[in-house]
Amino acid sequence: MRSYAKISAVAVAAALSLTTLTACGSDSGGDGKDGKVKIMVGGLDKVIYLPAMLTQRLGYFKDEGLDVQLLTEPAGVQAETSLVAGEVQGAVGFYDHTLDLQVKGKQVESVVQFSHAPGEVEIVSNKAAGQITSPKDFKGQKLGVTGLGSSTDFLTKYLAVNSGVKTSEFSPVAVGAGQTFIAALKQGSIQGGMTTDPTVAQIIDQKLGKILLDMRTPEGSKAALGGPYPSSSLYMNTSWVNSHKDTVQKLANAFVKTLKWMSTHTPEQIAAKMPADYAQGGKALYAQAIKSTLPMFTKDGVMPADGPATVERVLKSFNPNLKNAKVDLDKTYTTEFVKKAG
Repeated sequence: MRSYAKISAVAVAAALSLTTLTACGSDSGGDGKDGKVKIMVGGLDKVIYLPAMLTQRLGYFKDEGLDVQLLTEPAGVQAETSLVAGEVQGAVGFYDHTLDLQVKGKQVESVVQFSHAPGEVEIVSNKAAGQITSPKDFKGQKLGVTGLGSSTDFLTKYLAVNSGVKTSEFSPVAVGAGQTFIAALKQGSIQGGMTTDPTVAQIIDQKLGKILLDMRTPEGSKAALGGPYPSSSLYMNTSWVNSHKDTVQKLANAFVKTLKWMSTHTPEQIAAKMPADYAQGGKALYAQAIKSTLPMFTKDGVMPADGPATVERVLKSFNPNLKNAKVDLDKTYTTEFVKKAG
């Protein structure tokens, strides 16, 4: 308990430091007027959300006449909360939150789909590698997720249920990502967990754990989840989108331009554009982390055709709120803006 309390304290400190980072852009209210927009990201330094900061660094928001303020929280579920609370106009997080929110009476939609695979990796510690060889072995284990109710939490529960393990038979532990996740793995507070690059690259480099399931590619997504799983995206309240179409179109233009740029540049060139402190394990390791994750990204921001149905099937397998609910998938995303951007 003492070691876990230590990790929790570190996690809280990390969350506070991330949230209070000097934001990129102005200190305005960001209500969409004059191109001023606030976007909350579920971890700006995560490679799965790389297009947010990269768009800022490439100057594409500015090119569109936008003044975008990027804020950060350690988990996607916290970005979702900020959006619903009206603190920001957009959230960069997993598309699956749009389904979860719809059944709770909140209408939000993905307007730019960054990816067609989760970009997530299920890691097991070296000590537990002998006893956890597949999700069938999750029973009785403590498994790290970024936050309870986060997409890593969702996917971990699906993997368990799909392998015959009830969600009540294992313990999800909120440990964030990066150093807090690594500390939990080192101290044995978790036996494994779901995380993304650059955390994955650091764990492998430090020989702290092994990859159990790799969902950084469309092929890995299909093997683990049965199809494409659109994850990182820019999602916004539908009412705001409908009343600020010009601003949303400019955001889509900027993000699609970034996705195309990413598809024609090397991991090293991409890494060079990012803030230096994102490469905590060194420049070479950070470039490798980007290389491993690049296959998850779309080139045009368009929702993959079978993606929403896969996400609905995955969520309904374990989520009691969604299981018997009718979800209108057409209202969880729009391709209106990205197709014009293309």
